[in-house]
Amino acid sequence: MMTSQNRLPQLRKDAITGRWVVFSPARAKRPSDFKSKAPATASDHRGRCPFCSGNEHMCAPQIFRVPPDPSSDWKIRVIENLYPALDRNLLKDADFDGGGGGGDADVLRGFGFHDVVIETPDHSVHLSDLSPREVGDVILAYKKRVEQLLTFDSIKYVQVFKNHGASAGASLSHSHSQIIALPIVPSNVSARIECLREHFDQTGKCCLCEVPSNELLIDESAHFVSFVPFAASSPFEIWIVPRDHSPHFHELDDNKAADLGGLLKLMLRKISIQLNDPPFNFMIQTSPVHTSVSELGSTHWYLQIVPQLTIVAGFEVATGCHINPVFPEEAAKVLREVHVQM
Repeated sequence: MMTSQNRLPQLRKDAITGRWVVFSPARAKRPSDFKSKAPATASDHRGRCPFCSGNEHMCAPQIFRVPPDPSSDWKIRVIENLYPALDRNLLKDADFDGGGGGGDADVLRGFGFHDVVIETPDHSVHLSDLSPREVGDVILAYKKRVEQLLTFDSIKYVQVFKNHGASAGASLSHSHSQIIALPIVPSNVSARIECLREHFDQTGKCCLCEVPSNELLIDESAHFVSFVPFAASSPFEIWIVPRDHSPHFHELDDNKAADLGGLLKLMLRKISIQLNDPPFNFMIQTSPVHTSVSELGSTHWYLQIVPQLTIVAGFEVATGCHINPVFPEEAAKVLREVHVQM
């Protein structure tokens, strides 16, 4: 396999999102040297951290905890966000009709839900430090909360995401993730669903059910496969995709959640070791709540991990076309070779 320095620039189109990505080897180091300059684990003061055990009074109201028995110590807490992007209380407004109050169809009142999933009571423990089963329990907490949110008729899309490190958007270093439920389907999601539908119409196959090439594969488990996508928008981007066709994340069962927990832990450990604990985001890319019957065969959820190793600058903002200095095949090879003690 050629190294980045020996390859010519290339443009690849992502079949899932419809976006073009520029692969620019002239901007790359050796893939094996592509590390975060500053680890993401800079810590805030534990005594003032509202997510630590004993500081529950500093948090917004709790939605549920794991285990549910209040006489035992908690392992996971799901709470309201103290500084929510959207207002869940608008649902209680008798005058709420979803409109903007001025007759503008392009304006909606800011109704929605914004929750926090505290993944561990211990400030010094990160998600990748938990056992595979414990990571699976966090995933099951996501599922439970998503299912609760789907009971609200006004909710059209639910986004689960994690920000690790300040430059990736984390305001607290205590390990946590977030869930935002929206009364609309975001344009990126609509574009993804449309691209998947077009591929299905042309081939009769779900794009994400197709097995990636061995050059892109990182690892696999009984129910999931992890790989670097063919047109990765960022260096060392990873997707974890269910082997079985499944449009919605919340459809996974306990066994598959435990299996996903093991593979997710492995991927997070690999990027931490290889890339010097980089800031990263991961997102569960699922289908809208109300997916039509005709779209069920083409839509397929997946978990996307994006290490924050490059800066999104003017060209990317202007065009939506990212520049990636590391070819996916090389990133996958490096990650395959990272040895992890589980």
